[in-house]
Parts: sequence; C-alpha cells; structure tokens
Amino acid sequence: MQITPELIASHGITEDEYQRIEQILGRAPNYTELGIFSVMWSEHCSYKSSRVHLRNFPTSGPRVIQGPGENAGIIDIGDGWVAAFKMESHNHPSFIEPYQGAATGVGGILRDIFTMGARPIACLDSLRFGELDAPRMKYLVDGVVRGIAGYGNCIGIPTVGGETSFHSSYNGNILVNVFALGVTKKEKIFKGTASGVGNPVIYVGSKTGRDGIHGATMASAEFDEASEEKRPTVQVGDPFTEKLLLEACLEIMDTDAIVGIQDMGAAGLTSSSFEMAGRAGTGVKMNLDRVPMRESGMTPYEIMLSESQERMLIVAKRGREDEVVRVFEKWDLNAAVVGEVTDDGFVRLFWHGEQVAQIPVEPISTEAPVYQRPMAAPERKISDSLDRQRVDDADFTGTLLELAASPNLCSKHWIYEQYDTTVRTNTLAGPEQRDAAIVRVKGTGRALAITSDVNPVYCFLDPYEGGKQAVAEAARNVAVSGGRPVAITDCLNFGSPERPDIMWQFAECIRGISDACRALETPVVSGNVSFYNETEGRAVYPTPSIGMAGILEDETAGCPLHFDAANLDVIILGGSRDELGGSEWQQRFMPDAMAKPPRVDLEEERKLVELLLSLHQNRLLRSAHDLANGGLAIALAECAMKGFGVHLDLTNYSSGLDAIALLFGESQGRAIVACTNDRTDAVLARAASLGVAAQQIGKTTNASFLIERNGTPLVKTSTQELARVWRSAFALLLGGDSVEEVIRGVGEEAPEVMAH
Repeated sequence: MQITPELIASHGITEDEYQRIEQILGRAPNYTELGIFSVMWSEHCSYKSSRVHLRNFPTSGPRVIQGPGENAGIIDIGDGWVAAFKMESHNHPSFIEPYQGAATGVGGILRDIFTMGARPIACLDSLRFGELDAPRMKYLVDGVVRGIAGYGNCIGIPTVGGETSFHSSYNGNILVNVFALGVTKKEKIFKGTASGVGNPVIYVGSKTGRDGIHGATMASAEFDEASEEKRPTVQVGDPFTEKLLLEACLEIMDTDAIVGIQDMGAAGLTSSSFEMAGRAGTGVKMNLDRVPMRESGMTPYEIMLSESQERMLIVAKRGREDEVVRVFEKWDLNAAVVGEVTDDGFVRLFWHGEQVAQIPVEPISTEAPVYQRPMAAPERKISDSLDRQRVDDADFTGTLLELAASPNLCSKHWIYEQYDTTVRTNTLAGPEQRDAAIVRVKGTGRALAITSDVNPVYCFLDPYEGGKQAVAEAARNVAVSGGRPVAITDCLNFGSPERPDIMWQFAECIRGISDACRALETPVVSGNVSFYNETEGRAVYPTPSIGMAGILEDETAGCPLHFDAANLDVIILGGSRDELGGSEWQQRFMPDAMAKPPRVDLEEERKLVELLLSLHQNRLLRSAHDLANGGLAIALAECAMKGFGVHLDLTNYSSGLDAIALLFGESQGRAIVACTNDRTDAVLARAASLGVAAQQIGKTTNASFLIERNGTPLVKTSTQELARVWRSAFALLLGGDSVEEVIRGVGEEAPEVMAH
C-alpha cells in the first residue's frame, strides 16, 4: 500500500513524527511498519504528553519491590509474600460497546496481574457516568455493570468494592477504570523480558482475529459524531478462555522453563514483542504465518495490530519449548513457537519466508516523541467559600433524605449484587461493609485493604487540592478499615492534552497526588493515563482515580462501618470548617455556584491515619467510618443502615458553623468512631496524644435517628426510613423515578435490562 499524507494522518501520526520515523529507519516505512509506529507512538502506549509530568511521582519505598515500568507494581507484604496490583482504563471501548468494553477491561487488568506470576484474588471498579436521563446513559450503566459481572463472575475473581458516581461532564464520555490485585511468593515473580539469545518466542492463548485493530489509536483520540463507527476496534472477551490461560500460565511458571512472559494488551503482538525486547536489550525475530489465526486472509499488519483477547507472548528456555506447548495444549489453548530472541536489537517480522518489517527496538521507545505541552489555568472566578445565606437551626430531615436518595450518595447494591464478591473465600469485608474492601492472604494471618477514590468535582475546582484529597481519602478508607496504607496505583482520566487548560489540570493533579503520597508514605507503583476523554470539545472533569493497597498484619483487625449495638459512645475525630464548595449539598441545592473545595491538611491526615491504626491495634473500636461526600449527616446515616441509630447533641461541637455547614460540609481529615463507654476515655486520650481533635457527640440508639443542637432537632427520623430511601433509590432512579418520588416511595424498580 502506498504511504500517502492521508494514510499517515489516518494513523494519528504528525508530519514531524513521520520524519522521525524515516530517520530511525533510514528509509520510508512500509504499511506494516507504519501501523506498528502508529500504535507504539500513540498517546495510549507512549505517554508522549504525560511522561514529563509522571516523573514527579515518588515511586520507591521500603515495601516497593517493583515500581512503574512493568505490567503491575509489587509490594512486600511480609514473610516472603508479595502483592501485585494495578489500575487500568477501558473508557472509549465501554462508551462504544459497554458490555464488551467493560468485560475486556476486566480481562486485561487480570492478565497484567498473573503475567507477574501472581494469582489474582480481587478486583475493584471505579465508574463514572453522566446524568441518568442523558441519551444512552441507562443503557451504558446496565451494559458496563453486566460486562464487569459477566467477565469477573465467570473467571472466578471477586469484585469486592469500588465506587460509582454521576455527573453531566460524563454525558459524552463515561469512564470505566478497573483495579486488580494478586498475591504470590517473592521468588515466583515474573517479568516481561525477552532475554537469552536463541531462546524461542511462543504465542499462547486464543487465536488472533480482526477485533480490536487500532484500539490503542482509538483510545488516543477524542470522540465525535462518528464514534459509533468505531465498534470494530472494540475487543471481544471470553472469560472461560482467560480462566484456562490463567491456570496454564501459573502452571508453567511453577517450572523453570520460561524466562519472560508478557500480556498482549493494547497494541497486541506489537507492544508485547517490542516491550519484552526493549526491557532485555535484545531483538526478536517472528514468523507471523505461524501465529494461530481464527480468520482467513489476515495480513501481517492486522496480525501485529489485533487486540484479540486472552493471549500471551512467552520467551522460553531453548530446548524447553515442547514442554511449554504441552502445558498450554493440556489446557485446550493454542500454543505455537513463532520466533526467537536475537542479539541485533531489531524486531524482524517474516511472512511465509519474506521479511515484511524491520524496526530497531530501542529507538521506538527512546526516540518516541515526548511533548512538553503548553499549560494554562483557565480564566474563571472561584470564590474562597460558598456565597450563601446562613440558616437558623431548623429541621433538615428532608434535606438529608434528598441527599441520601441522590445518585452519588445512595446505596449501589443494584450494581454490586450483580457481582460475585466472595468467590475464592478470601473476602473478609465486601461492598458497603467497611470503607475499604478486605481480602485475606490465606496461610499468613494477614489481610489486604484495597480501595479506589477520587472526587472529580474537587479536581475540577482545584486540581492540586483534588489530587491531594484523592490520596488522602484512600488512605483514610484503608486506615479506618484497619489497614496501614502502603502504596497506590492510579488511572489518570483527562480530556485532550492538546488543550493548555487540560494539561494544567493534569500537572496540578499530579503535583497534589505526589505531595500526598510523600506525606503519607504511599509511593506510586503502577498506573495508567487516559487522555482524549472528550466529545466535540467538552472534556470530562479531571478524574485521577487512586487505587490504594494497605496491609493488616492481623486479618482480624479493624471493624465494620455500621453501628452494631445501642448505647455505644459516638466520637468524631478531626475538625470541621465551613467547607461546602464542591460538596454534594452544593451540587444539589446551589448547582450554579462555584467555590473552592475543602482544603487538605496532609499533616492532619497523617495524624488521623496513625490514630486510627493505634485504635484498631488496641481493639478499642466497635465501628469506624470516614467522613467524605455528604458530610457528617450522610456518614452517620451510612453507619445506621444496620438498624442502630444515634442521638447526637452538637451544642458544643463546631458552634461557629450554621446547620448546613455542620451537617453537610465536607471538611477532610475526619472520621466517626463508636466504642463502649468504658473505652471512651482511652480513645480520647490517644487522640490527644497524637494531636487529633476528638469529641464525644452522642450515643447509638436502637432505631431512632436524632441530631439536635441547643434543643432544636436538626434531623429527626428512623433508621428504617433512612434505610428504605437509601437502599431503594438507585434501582428506582434507573427506572425513571425522581429523587422526590423515591422519598415518597412511589414508582417501579429498574427493568432487568435497559433499552438502548
């Protein structure tokens, strides 16, 4: 095929980039080589706009064994055990074809984990949707949730937690971020390297088809009216094949027959071969006609760029290739020796004996374009605090119910009940049981706490504070659940990097994340960047999702978030301020206002984490829950969902705040804990010794829910009424009810399958 300016542009390659390709090759590329460069130099694979900023992340620490650069990060969890974890995005495919887009997102992140030699034991999902009445949105919600369930449930990996929120900025671009974690012994870690000249290169897994061709390139472009035409670039997943691939890979890893293994993810055979050779400083020769194919007439271009799922590339020890092939054939998988490792630093591709591509390995990485994109803060006026009238103390029960029934704050059990959350029997705390999910590491007595967090509205209003807050809230969720925060992975979702305001958001979020990670000693060990999440010039809010892992040295440590008895003392940890900017209250009741989000004091956050860990270690608590979206009133309502309520008197707590700021402000660095009255003094003394503000504000009750100040009830209802609204809301909203109808208790729940 003739290489024309139009063909070059259709591959997402600029004139300058094409000139660089010609310099690297010393000639013009052929069609196959052009396709290889287009995916390897796509934003999705090369990070050409983000790399200069990602270097600011702290990536090392006493527990870090593998930082960024491999398929997943790895931390030491003690006694020779390690945990591998990573977060990835599948945003564009999920918007085009929600079921397969979300399903293959799960499959891809699981392969990143077991490629490292770790058996996956848990997944989380972080989902962002537009307004529920936006076009296609209910169909997208239904398809994404079914896709995650369909893949995770079938392969037998539990989805143990996550987060889902809704905002109009996602009307044209939903976000589907998936986190996975696995465990193995330290001596069983594998890496994606093609070392050992003469060692055979083996293709294993499903056959290659035409699905997913140019998926990485599609993920590096914004949407337009023609996005529906991109359905052929969405991969199709098969979780049953992936289960076989998982077991076969772990079985061959138990031998010493292989030296490297790499998932064929974005850019498929192209990225896996170049990345493996690049890490080892070697070359690779491959005979593409030996690649197992499921479609006739495929070309070298299509084979190299296909993103068919459930495939791996393995480098075996010379003479052991038959052993590797036998293991995969035993598991009813394709396996074929397709090439060998060379010492010339080139990837050479052959088709029926004829060389069809020859590209040097190192320059495709070292000479890939790196852009210092222009950055500029947008011109806008954001006030320091919300411009509103202070209110007198009165009954705000209706306000609490309205917030509890809103899409962002209501229970998401309609979602997670479609997931298997307990398969493999490692789950100690699943969705809505603690602030972080808890999974045991069998045979060690230890457990891992995992969570995903970010507040995109905060990040839009102040990207630096929003970046800090995402890490701080993740650390609070882990600590309040009994774990010590150890490390993070991230999924950085933004609009077009070619816009200065987007790059400013990106750089500021990274600065905030970096500062928080240093303060809380939680380095970044892996991650993903997803740019071009915008449609016709409207970008999503900056959404740097943070996945955090923490360690419970004793799997029995920690406690649930719910009150579990009456007559417990309720204590609030941390101080409150008048901070309603970006809050759920502001978004619902003053949607056009803009004020700065809550300020994050990292020293206060660090002290709170240490206090929570100390309280858990000494078994002083019966329940613990952090304060975040919705503020104090929503946090207390969530604590009361098992039937035990509260009677609080806030007369002497934050008396300078009016009732709205007191109940619904979202000041950071706070938690609600409950304990028996014989332990209250110990909790307060421990807080004082660590410099954390703490105050007993009331007691738990059998079923009533009363918050008052100076004798005036601010909220007065029953736990039964709170639970009815909170638990029923999401299905009713999907079915077309309004929040007001949910509160009144009318309407029908969502149908099982949404209409397109």
